[in-house]
Amino acid sequence: MSQAWVLRTLPWTVTIGFFILWEIVCRVTGIDVFILPAPSEVFAALIKYYQPITSHAIQTAFTTIAGFALAVAFGLVLGVVVGAYRPVYEALYPLMIGFNSIPKVAVVPILVIWFGIGTIPAILTAFLISFFPVVVNVATGLATIEPELLDVLRSLGARKLQIMRKVGIPRAMPYFFASLKVAITLAFVGSVISETVASNSGIGYLMMAASSRFDVPLVFAGLIVIAVMGVVMYELFAVLERRVTFWATRANDIVT
Repeated sequence: MSQAWVLRTLPWTVTIGFFILWEIVCRVTGIDVFILPAPSEVFAALIKYYQPITSHAIQTAFTTIAGFALAVAFGLVLGVVVGAYRPVYEALYPLMIGFNSIPKVAVVPILVIWFGIGTIPAILTAFLISFFPVVVNVATGLATIEPELLDVLRSLGARKLQIMRKVGIPRAMPYFFASLKVAITLAFVGSVISETVASNSGIGYLMMAASSRFDVPLVFAGLIVIAVMGVVMYELFAVLERRVTFWATRANDIVT
């Protein structure tokens, strides 16, 4: 049995083992369903409510991807500016850190006042919660260019824009793609937060509606759907990272 095969199957083995252990604990302890349903009951709810779960999952995926796309576009531009210009870094970082420290669930009511209940607050919440990692990672990649390298490039007559285009941005790419994996999972968190507070569709709304009638297996089914979507999106960006920035990391040392 090769090490590569073990590494490929290990996530599946651990995940299946987790669900088996969960099932055993529920069966042995006899815990009530409305406190902790067994995986078999959760999967039964997934099958029973397949159509509404699919519909709400599509809505959550849409709001998440839309908010994430805004976060990537805004975060990439702001990260380049912040990382390239020290005065901008000094001026904006306290503001960005302070804003990122605000719990986004506290911002949702304000977004509802401005835009009403529905899709837009969910998109904006996903954007607000996921753009900061993109900004920080891109700015870090640009700001950590070795001073010796900068001195050599300047001595060769390279201008700041040329250094940024030829060295800075390529150097920041591993940081950028690493931030995407973090940002996409945070975007799901933002969407679901908004859906639980002020929405009439989405997995968050479905979970709140299910919890109001004590349908706990359906609540856990919603959690599993969110987790699966997050893992799938994370893995897509991990594959993209390996393909685009393969030059930055040895193949056997990549951590995704």
